[in-house]
Amino acid sequence: MSEPILGSFTQSEPLTLGVELELQLVSRRDFDLTRGATDLLGAMDYDGRFGEVKLEITESMIEVSTQPQARIAGIAADLAGLRETLVRHCAKNNIGVCGGGTHPFHRWAERRICPGERFDQIYQRYGYLAKQFTVFGQHVHVGCVSADDAIWLTQALAEHVPAFIALSASSPYVDGVDTLFQSARLNAVSAFPLSGQCPPLADWAAFVSHFEFLHACGIVNSIKDLYWDVRPKPEYGTVEIRVCDTPLDVDRATALAALAQALCRHLLRTRPPLFAERWQHVARYNKFQACRYGMAAMISDPVKQCQEPLRERLLGLFDALAEDADALDCAGWLASLRTVAASGDGDAAWLRTRQAAHGNLHDVVREASERLMRAATNGEESR
Repeated sequence: MSEPILGSFTQSEPLTLGVELELQLVSRRDFDLTRGATDLLGAMDYDGRFGEVKLEITESMIEVSTQPQARIAGIAADLAGLRETLVRHCAKNNIGVCGGGTHPFHRWAERRICPGERFDQIYQRYGYLAKQFTVFGQHVHVGCVSADDAIWLTQALAEHVPAFIALSASSPYVDGVDTLFQSARLNAVSAFPLSGQCPPLADWAAFVSHFEFLHACGIVNSIKDLYWDVRPKPEYGTVEIRVCDTPLDVDRATALAALAQALCRHLLRTRPPLFAERWQHVARYNKFQACRYGMAAMISDPVKQCQEPLRERLLGLFDALAEDADALDCAGWLASLRTVAASGDGDAAWLRTRQAAHGNLHDVVREASERLMRAATNGEESR
């Protein structure tokens, strides 16, 4: 392998936010995934004011990413602008845009890898897993003033991974079947050998040493090779939360970003003891619980050495974050997530309700696409 591409950690303003959303491109005829990403991006007339629109690994996906923003209002504006831009250009090609962590009934073997050296390398390395990786997630970046803070937050956020999974879960269907999971998307991610958790690391120097060890063993060459649930992103100067399904609308995506910002502020402000090695022992079990059961999950606490309902833990967390949410002007966004936590009526439940109403998944995708696109249409009509 070539020399590792890690680089130095770029200092950023504390708690700045960036959001990436992977979105489904669906046919307006049958609402199956369609192969339109390269043509769509090639014909797009867009000045970049809200952030980037770029290819993902297969032609049935597109990724949007916001500008760095200090407050959640900026993220909300960017996501709305990106959605409207994408919907407007998709309409010219009779393509629909849809949220959700998985497409409910597509066939992975029909997917086509997007052109690009990195995408080709992934396909050559991982084979069919690359096409099965046509799943859709939300990543949230939170700015850190130092590399050591980024590693500390990577450790501190690990305990809260199940909360982000359960609040964002929107992938109950795979291959036309109800999986009984709330988030089946992460099962596809878990197939990759470098998925999972960051090991307990004391500081940035320890991370660099760990990365160089993996490189010497021929395992990694870039930070992108680490599919961790939470990872540092040195070129951005951020810590990146990677476990969320793409929600069915951008308001939920905005609320999840607000939670990430408030939680990081709270953690940095209070500096709780980490017990990273203990949490490492239960991380996979807790992640499974959240994927399978969502808000009904039972979380194993290795410090208290007991199990607790995720819903109760999360409601307690919202109480603890009240001061931070007020300071960041995002209390309303967290209130919307609290409602989801208390009721359990998240996106996975919505998809199952629509399937029960229609009796088929084509109409479920149609309604999900309309849900994402509706605000963009209304925005166009209002101007």
